[in-house]
Order: sequence, then structure tokens, then C-alpha cells
Amino acid sequence: MGGTMDGTKQQRRRGDTRQRIQDVALGLFAEQGYEKTSLREIAERLDVTKAALYYHFKTKEEILVGIFEDLSRPMEDLIAWAREQPHTLETKQEIIRRYSEALAGAAPLFRFMQENQATVRDLRIGEMFKTRMLGLRDSLIDPEADLVDQVRCVSALFTLHAGMFVLSDLEGDPEEQRAAVLEVATDLVTQAHRGSAGRAAPAP
Repeated sequence: MGGTMDGTKQQRRRGDTRQRIQDVALGLFAEQGYEKTSLREIAERLDVTKAALYYHFKTKEEILVGIFEDLSRPMEDLIAWAREQPHTLETKQEIIRRYSEALAGAAPLFRFMQENQATVRDLRIGEMFKTRMLGLRDSLIDPEADLVDQVRCVSALFTLHAGMFVLSDLEGDPEEQRAAVLEVATDLVTQAHRGSAGRAAPAP
């Protein structure tokens, strides 16, 4: 297996260099904070010249926006998918399940965002993230839902977020924790949906 790894390394194309820059930068941002990390340090950690790094990214913000766009693409795909679906309970439960997976896939990014909230607010990714969250929220909330059920839907999303950060400090199997968080989030959208359905006018 080691042999194939080396082979792949030699076949690295430009796209992979970009990916490596993003991975290393995110590691440094998480380790010492976004503000304290310079492009020079990122280049040094990668063992490339600053000029080589500059070929891909002109600024730190460009790197961060690139990371965000890549890792949040599943969120965008999910919102696009949700818009095409009927507002059924199954759809909402599937949105929550897929969002849980998308968050798990982008865990290092969301951890960075959680720990660097001021930076995130000042940078473009703060707005981008907000837009995506609102898109997800709208795909879960029924137009006629009352406030309590709207709050339940928003809480389902935040439950998934909180689960990522709060539970990482608890003892236990991460997969079991993720399943437990998913169950609570699913319960919230299920309750909200039943509330809306109960208020909808009976079919003639």
C-alpha cells in the first residue's frame, strides 16, 4: 500500500497543490489563529517558495474562502436538492441527515469558524455561511408554521452544530455521539412538522 501512495504523490497535479495549501493553512489557522499566521509561514510549512504559494492564492483570505467554498459545497448541493423536494416530513428528515454528514466532512473548518468568530464575521465567509444557513432554515420551515415550530427547525440545525463542538470533549464513541445528536435534531423537525400539519386546514 505504501508503494501506491508514493506513486500518487508523483502524479500530484495543480489541483492537489491547491488542496495541500488549504489543508496546511487550515491546520496553522486552527493551531495559532488566523491573525497570527502569515503566508510566509504557510509556504515554509509546505516547503515551497512564497512565489509558488502566490501562484495559487494572493492572500490569506483567498485561502480561507477557497477552503470554505470546497468544504461547504455539500451544503449548497443540499439546499439545491431541498428546493426541488416536496415539504414532507421525509424530506426534512433527509435534510437533517445529509447536513449531519456534511458537517462531519467539514469538521476542521467548522471548528476553526467556531474558535475564530470575530475573524469569520469580518471576512466574506461570515456572510456566505449565513446565506447558506438561511437557505437550510427555509427548506425546513413550513410557511404556515407558528413561532415555536420555526424555533424547533432552527434549533435542529444548531443542535447539529453544537453536537460537533460540545460532544468532542465528552467520553464515548464519536459515531454514537453523532447518531444521538442526529436523533435529537430529527425529533425537533418531526415535532415541528406535526405541529404544522395539525394546524393545516383539513383536505376537502
